[in-house]
Amino acid sequence: IDMLTLGQYLQPSRSHLPVQRFVHPDTFAWFAEEGYKMGFKNVASGPLVRSSYHADEQAKLAKEGLLS
Repeated sequence: IDMLTLGQYLQPSRSHLPVQRFVHPDTFAWFAEEGYKMGFKNVASGPLVRSSYHADEQAKLAKEGLLS
């Protein structure tokens, strides 16, 4: 596994479960640093990050052999 994505659950509507705690973007920046230290070659970490976040850029890096 070369890529890691970390995001925050955000309540899509009032009928969904509420957010228990909003994680500050600085915490996500720390998570990213730790991910790189752990050996991940690409880390996307932030409250709005989803599994498809910048997927085009990650695919390009993989094609260029920078993720393997």
